[in-house]
Amino acid sequence: MTEEHEALREAVRALSDAKIAPRAAEIDETAEFPWDVYEALRASGFHAIHIPEDFGGEGGDALAACLVIEEVARACASSSLIPAVNKLGTLPLMLASDETQLKTYLPEVASGEAMFSYALSEREAGSDAAAMKTRAVAVGDDWVLNGQKSWISNAGVSKYYTVMAVTDPDAGPKGISAFVVHADDEGFSLGAPERKLGIHGSPTREILFDNCRIPGDRIVGAPGTGFQTAMRTLDHTRITIGAQAVGIAQGALDVATAYAKDRQQFGKSISSFQGMQFMLADMAMKLEAARQLMYVAAAKSEREDDDLTFFGAAAKCFASDVAMEITTDAVQALGGAGYTKDWPVERMMRDA
Repeated sequence: MTEEHEALREAVRALSDAKIAPRAAEIDETAEFPWDVYEALRASGFHAIHIPEDFGGEGGDALAACLVIEEVARACASSSLIPAVNKLGTLPLMLASDETQLKTYLPEVASGEAMFSYALSEREAGSDAAAMKTRAVAVGDDWVLNGQKSWISNAGVSKYYTVMAVTDPDAGPKGISAFVVHADDEGFSLGAPERKLGIHGSPTREILFDNCRIPGDRIVGAPGTGFQTAMRTLDHTRITIGAQAVGIAQGALDVATAYAKDRQQFGKSISSFQGMQFMLADMAMKLEAARQLMYVAAAKSEREDDDLTFFGAAAKCFASDVAMEITTDAVQALGGAGYTKDWPVERMMRDA
């Protein structure tokens, strides 16, 4: 961790404490996208820190992106999906697009004029993503898309979508291609917002294609390379969800520790009881293990190490499990208070 990374963490934490944490409960309650938070992140360059400097961005490396997401998630998990989804949506282009396409889209994301979502999953093609049914057919110089995509984060607020679709049904995964679809393309529409347990401030919706015609130059990379691009993208971006989980867990541990020090029972702070000390120590231990695994995975992402696929998946899986455990324990540490919306740990538990 360089001095620049530490300075970045401090800057994002200061912004999160001042502008995001005070809004987190309301964002959860209203389930509305936090445009004010987006503007605060954009003004600081934290909304899409991964965009290279050549395209007007901050040029942050993989660890920098994870630090931003971690610190924002510590205050508000919904808001942390702003930088996370922007990276998820644009990374396929950064991996596979030509210079012309990059110059078309990345500067808009870097400036905050546009957000970018990622569309891979379908109703019957979740983990088995290669079983997708959405089709893209060449018609003249254009492509015509038909089908649907499910669980699309920030659908409805993003201007652009990286969409995977079948272009050669007989070629299996090698018959899948990637495209950029615009929110105002004719034939593109949105499903109803999903009613989720948590992360209410980040809309999740289906996106639908009904003879959605797009120009031929919107294909990302060569035809048939979309599935490979999608999998490479997930190798790099699973780590960002690990960062989100670490941030949620840190926020819950902070609240639980402060409450235990302040809460008095039997004439003393409950933090003086060994049972509580054991619980908090285990929470901190597991959190730090998840954080270090996530940081190692981020370094491997930056270097594009051969074992990135394992470490990216491991960081996401382990950190997510740890976040679930820590937030659940945090609710218990606060007792009855933890079960109420007067305290943030029940929200953090749902977000985890």
